[in-house]
Amino acid sequence: MHIITSIEIKDKRFDLAEGVGSDATHTTPQYAYAVCCLHTGTPVTGVGLAFTLGAGNDLVCKAIEYLSVALKGKEIETLMADFGNEYRRMADSPSLRWLGPHKGVIHLALAAVVNACYDLWAKSRGVPLWQLLLDLTPTQLVNTLDLSYLEEILTRDQAISLLESHLPTRNTRTSVLSSGYRGYDTSVGWFNYPDEKIVANTRKAMDNGFNAMKLKVGSDDPERDIRRAGLIRQTAGDGATIMVDANQKWNLPQALDICKKLSDINPFWIEEPTHPDDVTGHQAIASAIAPFKVATGEHIPNKVIFKNFLQAGAMDFCQVDAVRVGGISEFLTISLLSRQMGIPVVPHVGDMGQIHQHLVLFNHIGMGHEHLFLEHIPHLRTYFAHPAEIRDGYYQVPQIPGSGSDLND
Repeated sequence: MHIITSIEIKDKRFDLAEGVGSDATHTTPQYAYAVCCLHTGTPVTGVGLAFTLGAGNDLVCKAIEYLSVALKGKEIETLMADFGNEYRRMADSPSLRWLGPHKGVIHLALAAVVNACYDLWAKSRGVPLWQLLLDLTPTQLVNTLDLSYLEEILTRDQAISLLESHLPTRNTRTSVLSSGYRGYDTSVGWFNYPDEKIVANTRKAMDNGFNAMKLKVGSDDPERDIRRAGLIRQTAGDGATIMVDANQKWNLPQALDICKKLSDINPFWIEEPTHPDDVTGHQAIASAIAPFKVATGEHIPNKVIFKNFLQAGAMDFCQVDAVRVGGISEFLTISLLSRQMGIPVVPHVGDMGQIHQHLVLFNHIGMGHEHLFLEHIPHLRTYFAHPAEIRDGYYQVPQIPGSGSDLND
C-alpha cells in the first residue's frame, strides 16, 4: 500500500540561453515549474508539474498547498478508483473556485496536484504512465475523469462506449510502441533568433531526423515573418511540414491579413493567431483561411472552453497541455471530447514532452487518435532525472515507472 504521508512543494526555475523560448508575446521567458511531491514513507514519491514562465510561480506553489492538503492520509489505489469525484471536489472547492473558476493560478496548482497523483499511481504499480492508462478498463479510466458541463456532447456512458469501441482494434495501433512517436522540432525558429540561426537550425533539425518544424511569428513588421517563413521553407524543401505560431499576438483584422500572406509557404497549421479566449475570432480565421488549418489550446484553460471551440469549428488541431489545464485527468477528458468531435490532439508541451510522450501513446492506442507528431523542446532535458529520448526525430517509448516528471535535485 502507498499512503500519502506528507506533501512537499517546490518552486523550480530555469534560466534559458539568449533567445531560447522567445515568442512574439513572451519575449524574455524563464521556464519554471510549480512542483507537488506526494511522499509515502517509502522510496516511492509522486511528482506533479505545472508550467509557468517564472514570475508568479510562487503563487502557484502556495495554491498547491491549499488544494493538496486533503490528500494526506489517502491510499493511492483507493484515491484513484474514484478520482473523478476527488478531482471535482478540488476543482470546485467553494472559496477557491471563486478565484477561477477552473482557470488561472488555482487551476495551474490543480494540474500539479493531479499530475502527482497519476505519477504516484503509475510508480506504485511499477509501470510507465502510458502502460497504466492502457491497463485500465474503460470504466476505470472514466472513473478518474470529471465530465461535468460536457453532458450535451459527452456523457459518462458515451465516454466509456468510445473507449470500448477501440479495444478490438488496439493491436492495429501498437506498432507505435516499436517505431516510437514522431516528433516535431519547435526550437528551430524562436522569435528572437536571427535569420541565419533559424536557417542553421532548420538544417540541423533535418540532419537529426525531423521533417516537421515550427517558426515563431507575430513581428511588428509582418514582412519579417513572411521573409523568415520563406527561409525555412526554402531550406527545408517542399516535402517538409512547417507550422507557424503567432502566440496570440494579432488582433482579428491583422490575423486575417497576415495568415493569407503566410499561406504562400503552405503551412501545416497557423497556431494561436489571436487572443486565446476569442472563440468567434478563431472561428472567423478558421473559416477565412481554409483549407489551411488553425491550431490552438496551450492557453485555453479548461474543458468547457475547449468544448466551445470545438462546437464552433474554431480549431482544427487541439493543443491541450496537461501542465496548463487541470492535469492529466482534464487532458484525458479533453482528448475524449476531441475524439468525439473528430479533432486531432497535438499537445503543447510545457513539460518538455516528459508527460505527453505517455499521453499521446494512450491517445493513439486507446482512443484511436491519429499518430501525427509531438512537439519537442530540448532546453530542460539536463534537469530531468529521466529525460525524454529522441532518436531520428522520434520519441522513444519510455520504460521508467511513472510519468517522467522527476527533476534532478
